[in-house]
Amino acid sequence: MRCAMPRGRIKDAAAAALLASFFLCLFFFLSAGTALADWTPLIKRLVADRFDESTVQALFSRPEVQFDPMIMSRKVEALVRKRGARPSSAVVRRYPSVYRTFLKPGMIEVARAYLRENSTSLDEVRRKYGVPQEIIVSILLVETRLGEYVGQRFAFNTLASMALCTELEMIRPYVSEEILTPDNEDFARRRLREKSGWAYNELRALLVYADRLGLDPLRIPGSFYGAIGICQFMPSHAVNFGVDADKDGKVDLFSRTDAFHSIGNYLRGHGWRTGMSRAKKHRVIRAYNPSNTYANTVLAVADRLVLKKTARKQPKQKAIPINPA
Repeated sequence: MRCAMPRGRIKDAAAAALLASFFLCLFFFLSAGTALADWTPLIKRLVADRFDESTVQALFSRPEVQFDPMIMSRKVEALVRKRGARPSSAVVRRYPSVYRTFLKPGMIEVARAYLRENSTSLDEVRRKYGVPQEIIVSILLVETRLGEYVGQRFAFNTLASMALCTELEMIRPYVSEEILTPDNEDFARRRLREKSGWAYNELRALLVYADRLGLDPLRIPGSFYGAIGICQFMPSHAVNFGVDADKDGKVDLFSRTDAFHSIGNYLRGHGWRTGMSRAKKHRVIRAYNPSNTYANTVLAVADRLVLKKTARKQPKQKAIPINPA
């Protein structure tokens, strides 16, 4: 015989189950995302590098500062996977890969309209740095869809989290179990320390950049690995290659004019020259982003923009009158 549970007890049991589920989800969310961290080692390094101690202490004491071990764990996982899966150069040469999303007709039309809208400023970049308008627009399309997506994280948290991770043990619980093996653990440790050092240098550059612009360093949006602006410069590139093109006294990489000129300055600084071969263009673009697929895509988008512009400039053929017999 089936016993019926009173309605009140059913409601109580349902509420208890719902509450338990909430706390279980909260536990997994917290364990998979941000975690508690002791920022003291990072603070000491910054102070030793002559950053004002009271300013640094105040920054790291703010509630917005959060340690996210997932950023470094994802980077280490990617490095380990890349080490174990390198395609042959013959395959790369025979089948050049591209991000096909950016080659769709709709994307090309949007980029073409953007180029027309900003043609005056882009032509100034071409004349000053020798970098074609189409290359600048292509890079912006691939990086941020022409400034539409500049990142949903704060660059400070990203770079500080990576800089703090100097030991593999700090991220081991967040790395997939099948990734780390006795054969690759030393490699993972070495690469983690290298990336931690890189992130620390970028964090320092971010603080310098924010100070020059009078910005709150904790409020600058960035990509998953800390690139900033519509051109997605790492902070050190912003400091070393950023250009105040509109002469307002600051390098604002979220401003189109400054971003256009900064890209041109960066590419010229890495070897771009007028009339260079496609292979050399590819190498310079890889200095912007060390990915063959990225460089292939930038060049392919630029090719389509050039073709569109050339087709638009073609004069209409006049009809040849036919002499009557």
